[in-house]
Amino acid sequence: MPENYTNDYLLDKKVKIYQPIDGYRASSDAVLLSAMPDSNLRNTRILDVGSGTGAISLCLAHRLQNNNVQIIGLELQEELVELSDKSAKDNGFSFLNYYQADIRQKLKTEFYKPCSFDVVVSNPPYSEHDMPSPNSSKATAHNHHDFDLQSWLTFCLKSLKPFGKLYMINRAEALSDICCILHGKAGNINILPIYSKQGQTAKRIIISAQKDSKTPSRILPPIFVHDDSGKYSEIGEKILRQGLSVRELLNI
Repeated sequence: MPENYTNDYLLDKKVKIYQPIDGYRASSDAVLLSAMPDSNLRNTRILDVGSGTGAISLCLAHRLQNNNVQIIGLELQEELVELSDKSAKDNGFSFLNYYQADIRQKLKTEFYKPCSFDVVVSNPPYSEHDMPSPNSSKATAHNHHDFDLQSWLTFCLKSLKPFGKLYMINRAEALSDICCILHGKAGNINILPIYSKQGQTAKRIIISAQKDSKTPSRILPPIFVHDDSGKYSEIGEKILRQGLSVRELLNI
């Protein structure tokens, strides 16, 4: 267990999360992504690929804790796995477990088998061309030079059952690459633009896709996280503090 970590909270102190003081720490991206899967998911196996400090799966676990789900997080960095496990235990999420795993290797263990998950969520490393952080933990989380986006998404798709759902968040400029990677492998692609506030360009996109589906793609109504004063917008407040579902809020 890392010695230097903080005791933080997500969703307006509804969820505890332990994070390294000097290392990778979760952002609002994780909470936004956690709000994308349907709240009616039941009897479902969910995989969090590259789980980091566990923010996505912890928020999902809070929302789905009465739905008989099983959630597994895979993370390369051992210290983040230890902190995530502590977070899950201290939140009382016995159905949420984290494992150290290198998805660049062929995995087949008792906790992971290909084509066995109903839902996969992921916030892949997206700073491939940026200058890596001098902090090794942050550099690993953000700049996975030896494992590109195509390899990452291929692993996610291989983890899904037929017609399983993939949910991911990334930079808006990665949209064309993501669509090319998913072409012919997944359909029913929903693109959700995330804007910081009105009048700005979208910096993030959330994408959902369904393995093996032929359903056409669609662009969803945008989310503006902040109002003109810089405070959370009404929908930003409902997602980031109250933990409500994007699909319910947008009626999609």
